Amino acid sequence: QVHLVESGGGSVQAGGSLRLSCTASGTIFSVERMGWYRQAPGNQRDLVAEIFTDGSLNYADSVKGRFALSRDSAKNTVHLQMNSLKPEDTAVYVCSAAVQPYYRDSHVYNYWGQGTQVTVSS
Repeated sequence: QVHLVESGGGSVQAGGSLRLSCTASGTIFSVERMGWYRQAPGNQRDLVAEIFTDGSLNYADSVKGRFALSRDSAKNTVHLQMNSLKPEDTAVYVCSAAVQPYYRDSHVYNYWGQGTQVTVSS
């Protein structure tokens, strides 16, 4: 079993910054992918940013140039630095990880955190 623990949500005014962190723990051989999604009320859950084993990054167009995802592989942790926040960034941010739990089993399983609220006021 793998658990994702998130931290760093909160409320901020437009133009401000927040930093989200997510740590994966449990039975982990390797983390294939890790990142953040967000879901606003009435909307679907959308990708914000993700990082892969090889270090490659993928960002939603709406956050490019404002958000930066980084990782500490040794700690199975990712950090999402969110700058120049806008009211439309308001959502529940949910951490996601694709994990291979066992060396001898190549299956990769997707896990989700519980989510953390980010509220940006105008």
